[in-house]
Amino acid sequence: MRIHFIGIGGIGVSALARYYLAKGNQVSGSDLASSEITNALKELSAKIFIGPHLAENLADNADIVIYSPAIQPDNPELRKAHEFQVIGFKFQILSYPEALGGLTKKYFTIAVSGAHGKSTTTAMLSLIMEKAGLDPTVIIGTKLKEFKNSNCRVGESKYLVIEADEWNASFLNYWPKIIVLTNIEREHLDYYRDLEHIIKTFREYVCHLSEDGVLIANEDDCNILNLKSQISNLKFKTKNFSIKQKEAEELKKILKIPGQHNIYNALAALTVARELGISDDVSFEALLKYQGAWRRFEISEKKINGKKITIIEDYGHHPTEVLATLKAAREKFPDRKIWCVFQPHQYQRTFFLFDDFVRVFLEVLKESTDKAVLDNLILTDIYDVAGREKEDVKKRVNSKTVCEKINLPSAKHIQRGEIADYLKNNFDGDVLIIMGAGSIYDLRKEL
Repeated sequence: MRIHFIGIGGIGVSALARYYLAKGNQVSGSDLASSEITNALKELSAKIFIGPHLAENLADNADIVIYSPAIQPDNPELRKAHEFQVIGFKFQILSYPEALGGLTKKYFTIAVSGAHGKSTTTAMLSLIMEKAGLDPTVIIGTKLKEFKNSNCRVGESKYLVIEADEWNASFLNYWPKIIVLTNIEREHLDYYRDLEHIIKTFREYVCHLSEDGVLIANEDDCNILNLKSQISNLKFKTKNFSIKQKEAEELKKILKIPGQHNIYNALAALTVARELGISDDVSFEALLKYQGAWRRFEISEKKINGKKITIIEDYGHHPTEVLATLKAAREKFPDRKIWCVFQPHQYQRTFFLFDDFVRVFLEVLKESTDKAVLDNLILTDIYDVAGREKEDVKKRVNSKTVCEKINLPSAKHIQRGEIADYLKNNFDGDVLIIMGAGSIYDLRKEL
C-alpha cells in the first residue's frame, strides 16, 4: 500500500509510519520542520516533504491518507485528499486515532491510559513482554534505547501495546482487551469542559472492554475510584494496583529512574504482566534493566564554563508532572544545587492551570525544614502549539505573569533565545533540569 501522512513528525504519527514501513508499505509524509524524527524516517526510505504543507505533496495514487489530530480542516493536503475522494479516487482518509483504532481491532491490544505516566508504563510493560518472549508490537509516544532509539517495535505475535491518549477523546477510537488506567486529572482543558467531562469520557472509553476484557486500575487515585463506582455493573474483570503493595519497596530499590510516580508506573506494568501469566522473576529482571525513555528524566553530562554538570531532560508539562519530576531530582541528588529551565506548553494549558503551576513552583522553591526542592527556576516563553491556541487566551497569560505571581528572587523569566547565554554566564549549580514538551530540548545542544 501507499500511505501518506500529514504531520508525520509527531511522536505518535511517526510511530505509525514506522509500523507501516516495517510491514513493507510505501510511506510519504509532510511536516513543517525537519527533526531527528523525520530524518530517521528518511533513512528508512520514507519520502518526506519539509516546509509549508502543499497540495502537490499528496499523490493521487495513495491508498490511505493519515493526518495528525493537530491538522486543521483547511490544511491544503487534507483538503486535496477530500477533493480526490469527491472525484472518485478510492483511498481512505483517517485521523491518526482512527488509523490506530483500526489496528486495535486486529490485535490483542493493551492500551495504557491516563493523564500521566503513559509512555513510561508502556515502555516498562513492552520490555517485560519482550523479555517473556511474547514478541509484542508497540506504538509508544517516546523513543526507547531498547528499540534502537525508535518509538515503534513490530513483533510477530498477536499482542499490540499502545499509548491511548485522552486529548480530543482520541482513545474512543480504540478497542483494547486490556486497559490500564494510571491516573485521571484535570488536563487538556482546551477540549474538556471540566473534570466531570473528563471522567465521563474515560467511562465511555472503559466501556469499550468486552466481557472477557480486563481493567488494570490505580486504586490510590480518587478520580479512578469515582469512575469505577459508575461502572460497577459491568462484567469485565478489574485488577488494582497500589503503592501500599509490598512490591513497591522492592521496585524502589531496583528502578534506575527515581520518583514515586515511576513506582506507580512499574506497579501498573507488573499487574498487567501477571494478568498475562508472566512470572515476577521475568518482570523484575526487565524492570531492573530499564534505562528510561527519551525526554523522561533522561540524564547526561555536559561542561559549562569548564565545570562538569548533570543535565536532566524531561517532557513534563502538567503541574503534577513538574512536581513529581522535581521531587525525583531532589531524591536522586539530595545534596546538589538544582536549577530548572521550564518551558510551559500551550497557552491554553497555562491559562487553565495557572494557579496550579504557581502553587507547584512556590512549593519547590520555598525553604522547607530541610532544603528547597529546587534552587533556581527559569521560566521561558510559552510554546505555542499550532492549531490549538485561542487568540484571546494568548493575550491573557504568558510566562512573565506566572513568574510575577510566584514573586520569588529564585524565579526568573528569560526569553527563549537568551537562555543559553544566561546560563553560560550565571549558572552555578550542579544539576540542570530542562523541562517541557516543546522545543526546549534544543537547549542542551545550544549549551
